[in-house]
Amino acid sequence: MISLIWTLSAHTRYYLRRYMPTNRLLDAIRRRRNLKWGIPAMLLAVPYLLIASICTNALDQGAPGWLHLVVLWAVWNAMKFIVMGPVSLILLIRARTQEAIARHRDRQATSDRSKSQVPMTVGAAR
Repeated sequence: MISLIWTLSAHTRYYLRRYMPTNRLLDAIRRRRNLKWGIPAMLLAVPYLLIASICTNALDQGAPGWLHLVVLWAVWNAMKFIVMGPVSLILLIRARTQEAIARHRDRQATSDRSKSQVPMTVGAAR
């Protein structure tokens, strides 16, 4: 039974990661070259919160109960984008720090190699 639930959840996760537009956008933002778009992507939470607000107001006035699912969906997507801003900023800082360390190590290795090479002097050629 547990393996069936595990398999079902894995397939569901794969489907949602692959075909849902917000998940695809968040996956694209997590790439190194797109990390800078995390903070502006937080603005995409605004339309989702607007949808949730409109549906909540409609529910208060007697709209059908299935709009609760729309509210849940909109709030969930808004939260994903709100969280992605700080997460992308942290990932960007980490990536730039690692790149700076790699550049420093490369420069240090290059200078060590040039110091270890002893130039031949005229007297040493004999």
